[in-house]
Amino acid sequence: MNGAAMGIVFVAAAYLLGGIPWGVVLGRLFQHTDLRDYGSGGTGATNALRVLGWRISVAVLILDFLKGLLPVLVARRVGLGDWWVAAVAVAAVVGHCWSPYIRFRGGKGMATGAGAAAALFPAVLLALPLVVAIVAVTRYVSLASLTASVVVSLALIAMAAAGKASWSVAAAVVLITAIIVHKHESNIRRLLAGAERKFGERVAT
Repeated sequence: MNGAAMGIVFVAAAYLLGGIPWGVVLGRLFQHTDLRDYGSGGTGATNALRVLGWRISVAVLILDFLKGLLPVLVARRVGLGDWWVAAVAVAAVVGHCWSPYIRFRGGKGMATGAGAAAALFPAVLLALPLVVAIVAVTRYVSLASLTASVVVSLALIAMAAAGKASWSVAAAVVLITAIIVHKHESNIRRLLAGAERKFGERVAT
């Protein structure tokens, strides 16, 4: 199999792996609840926390992070080129946000995007204290997610321009950030209106 064919296979596999809706799977398995029917309707850890509780939310967070992390690590391990590895990272996030298993619905991309970005450039995890600080002060997970994503993207563009990071990594992270911002469109409107849900608020099921 040549490099292009292998790249296509890995991009498709990353999309399919990223599409596994762990919030829906665990919600149905342990609480007989379809996460999409409650709260924001998202399948990620934040909505899982509101609807299913912290134990399932933590499990969803870890599994969603891993489905972004692992495809990129494996793609690098087998020797795919940098731009193919970047495409694998983006494909995992696309799969999470538009899952083929649940009629192209999904989560908002933050955990899977963080996993993919961390595999591409581990230093992005240094943004974690920023996320924690914003959530601690404002209790808005969406604001923390958006801010950290944009800050990381700008930092990687600057680093790529300075020759300290590859443009493939910067481009992938910028695309992941664009997806995250797009998926948070309703959150942005609620933030501007002062109506956004805060961290820890439960939703009746």
